[in-house]
Amino acid sequence: MRLLQAIRKQPVDCTPLWFMRQAGRYMPEYRALRQKHSILEICRTAELAAEVTLQPLRKFPGLDAGIIFSDILLLTEPMGIHVEFVKNEGPAIHNPIATLADVQALRPVEPERDLPSVLDAIRLVKKEIRIPLIGFAGAPFTLASYMIEGGPSKDYAKTRALMRTPVWPKLMEKLAEAVATHLRAQEAAGADLVQLFDSWVGHLSVDEYRDYVMPYSARIFRSLRGPSIHFGTQTAHLLELIRDAGGTCVGVDYRIPLDQAWERLGDVSVQGNLDPTLLLGPVDQLLRQVDDVLRRAAKRPGHIFNLGHGILPETPMEHVQAVIEHVHSQTRT
Repeated sequence: MRLLQAIRKQPVDCTPLWFMRQAGRYMPEYRALRQKHSILEICRTAELAAEVTLQPLRKFPGLDAGIIFSDILLLTEPMGIHVEFVKNEGPAIHNPIATLADVQALRPVEPERDLPSVLDAIRLVKKEIRIPLIGFAGAPFTLASYMIEGGPSKDYAKTRALMRTPVWPKLMEKLAEAVATHLRAQEAAGADLVQLFDSWVGHLSVDEYRDYVMPYSARIFRSLRGPSIHFGTQTAHLLELIRDAGGTCVGVDYRIPLDQAWERLGDVSVQGNLDPTLLLGPVDQLLRQVDDVLRRAAKRPGHIFNLGHGILPETPMEHVQAVIEHVHSQTRT
């Protein structure tokens, strides 16, 4: 399994790759399923979540990993958060967190009881594939930001204000425990590695991250049994701290050249970091940029090719196939 070899910085026959959001709206098979079921219905039904996970693996047999289909906010529901996905707007939280009483009301999570669909989907997919399967969860800061803001935000003002109150550590402790428990349960169900998505942490300053976020993410990584990937967007200013917080591999977004990021990160495996918008343009230009990422990686042990964020819904599937074939052919030893 070349991806597991790469994440441990062992020699590989060619650079492994997978794509964040490789199961999703760019695939007609997924869109057909969504005409019958909501996102939450798919996530809550193990057979449907397994089917969506397998769709890109059937379409693109060259992929080196699957990632279980779920949503980071699924974890917040058994804690007592009411989530709705609003068309063209994204997730909406109907009972946002604002006070210590709100935090105290949050319930602990028991994954086998509260999130059986995720674990059962992992078990179903593992019966079907020979490549690694990735489990995942949202990091405490990113989950907290949704829960406090009530949905996506441009400035995360409410979240950053609450950070400086006694409410914050209580909330983050509960979230860190829930996330760690959820990821360990995914490992036990058969996930070969897990990724922690701290999608919005790039909005913080270095001091904010170090003081209010890093200790809780570190607690999660210390609890894991297998390999892990730590990913955030707009995090060029936080790379060293993200590395120190934990994870076998650091995911790098597209806003910093891969070689510059890797030089700063040092002796750690790295995932990334093609700009996902490049898959929307001409194939010749796309593959030139793929070559640029590969040149910067320089066949160093420990590179996992991926996008710097998720596949966009408008992405042509033939462009995905072209990238898979090109990465493997250009790096094969």
